[in-house]
Amino acid sequence: MTKKAATGALVGLALGDALGFPTEFHDVPRILGTFGPWRAMKLPVTRGTAYITDDTQMTLAFARGIRTAMERGPLTPLRLARPLREEYVDWYHSPENNRAPGRTCMVACRLLDGDRIWQDASQIHSKGCGANMRVAPIGLVPGLTDEQRSGAAQLQSALTHGHPTALAASDLTARAVHLLARGADPTGLVGQLRSYALDHRSRYDERWLGDLWTRSQDPGATHFIRRGWDECLAVLERLDAVQRTADPELDPCEYTGDGWIAEEALATALLAFLLFPDEPLTALRRAACTRGDSDSIAALTGAFAGAHLGADAWPAEWVARIEHRDELLAFGALWDA
Repeated sequence: MTKKAATGALVGLALGDALGFPTEFHDVPRILGTFGPWRAMKLPVTRGTAYITDDTQMTLAFARGIRTAMERGPLTPLRLARPLREEYVDWYHSPENNRAPGRTCMVACRLLDGDRIWQDASQIHSKGCGANMRVAPIGLVPGLTDEQRSGAAQLQSALTHGHPTALAASDLTARAVHLLARGADPTGLVGQLRSYALDHRSRYDERWLGDLWTRSQDPGATHFIRRGWDECLAVLERLDAVQRTADPELDPCEYTGDGWIAEEALATALLAFLLFPDEPLTALRRAACTRGDSDSIAALTGAFAGAHLGADAWPAEWVARIEHRDELLAFGALWDA
């Protein structure tokens, strides 16, 4: 019996998103004052439903784009960019798009709603975490090459967040989900991600990104992409230095940043997961009780924990309440098969 990593990761992402929804924009003392001890945080349920934010909405938009692309044949840049662009624009116009979406996503999706090339819609100077909060699906799809996974992770970021650090952080987030789903030992995960970043540091994938880099002030494509990998390497080094000594009672944001920007969202979510690699609900609660971008940090923490432990990581009574449960489970079943 397989652990059903795709189901675990997608459900975990949505549960983390829901748990962090009411705590976002609050500092830890206020969260504790409102919700009580962090280790006992309950899933927030309104009228029988645990509501998610734009993090899960956009994760599902990406998942739909991947599914449509792969129904048409092997995953290629052109085959993915078309349906993904349509999904992002549909999300932009949806009446459900009222969950405090990020400004970068809104601006870029408005620009994608037309006939301009996507590179001209991309917000080249934004490295907000909106790009890597939604990237988990590509780490879960079976049968892809490393090049397809990396290229698709960067492309889905580039449609909205074109900053090289957003591209690299999305690539690394997908890589972490993929490695954990495949059974990687969490204790060696940060080292594997650092090696991956060093290996990709000077690789600009023109096939997937086109001439995106020319919208920046960089003298060349390699200079452009290297900036992003170097920022991610710096935060991974910070994470590596504290992952075994961090105090679990302290807000993880104190160690690796508040998570509003891509590389910090990756590192702080990884830290919350690595503090409790075999206690998924404790990891989720620790991630949600943070001063920073709590829903995005907890969503990524849930994706990592679920990829590592599988579908059984999450209590059935929580799963039953989560908004979009049926679609999340359908994608999980598709990719676990």
